[in-house]
Amino acid sequence: MEDYYDPCEVEVKTRYIGHELKCFDEVDSTNNVAKRMAEDGAPEGTVVIARTQSRGRGRRGKPWISPQGGIWMSIILRPEVHPSKAPLLTLVTGVAVARTLKDECGLDVGIKWPNDILIGDKKVCGILTEAHARFNTLEYVVVGVGIDTNVDISHFPEELREGATSIKNELQRDIKSSELISRFLKKFEEVYDSFKEGRMDEILREWRKMSKTIGRRVEIRKQLGEIVHGEAIGINSEGALILELDDGTLRKIISGECIHL
Repeated sequence: MEDYYDPCEVEVKTRYIGHELKCFDEVDSTNNVAKRMAEDGAPEGTVVIARTQSRGRGRRGKPWISPQGGIWMSIILRPEVHPSKAPLLTLVTGVAVARTLKDECGLDVGIKWPNDILIGDKKVCGILTEAHARFNTLEYVVVGVGIDTNVDISHFPEELREGATSIKNELQRDIKSSELISRFLKKFEEVYDSFKEGRMDEILREWRKMSKTIGRRVEIRKQLGEIVHGEAIGINSEGALILELDDGTLRKIISGECIHL
């Protein structure tokens, strides 16, 4: 069973993503490790995987429960784009994860803006993108991906159980984490190459098709405590969510926690 769960036996079938692959039994956070490696000059496509994380993080510093049996990984990217384009990599990654879970597991997968992958209305994966820029130049981006593959949701804190699921829970069987990572890295490379070739419009079209947020009434909790309600009517070319507020006006939301109502 241990080998079945082991995310580190990855067979890499890509041109460059994952060719440099570092695996750890436990780290504080794969994003932290990847950032240190990026600062030390690790090449684009370097992947960090951990069997467990002691201090996994979600967006806005929220803790991310990372027990054995899940996929906890980060990818170092060095795209030659303006720093303002870095947030689009969250959407790029979302499309790659959703494609993988749909194609490989046959699951009804959707994307919740900006960074969650859902099965039904339950979260199965979160994405954390952290960019480092200097003098208006994007030096590197670390994309963290946490997928609840063979995780037993009953071990989660009670307040998280209701909104979470795992692939094992949905399929009623274990899946081989290393194989799923291998297939994800291949799909990620395809979508990321499209991004670098300037084909973000194609990626956004696919994102919109898989969106579970567009067409929903949502609540956005912004950083300084502001709460915005409205109907999500789309995302723009920058990846911002467009809301129609109750008075009929439109508002562009660049960041915030999105809650489906």
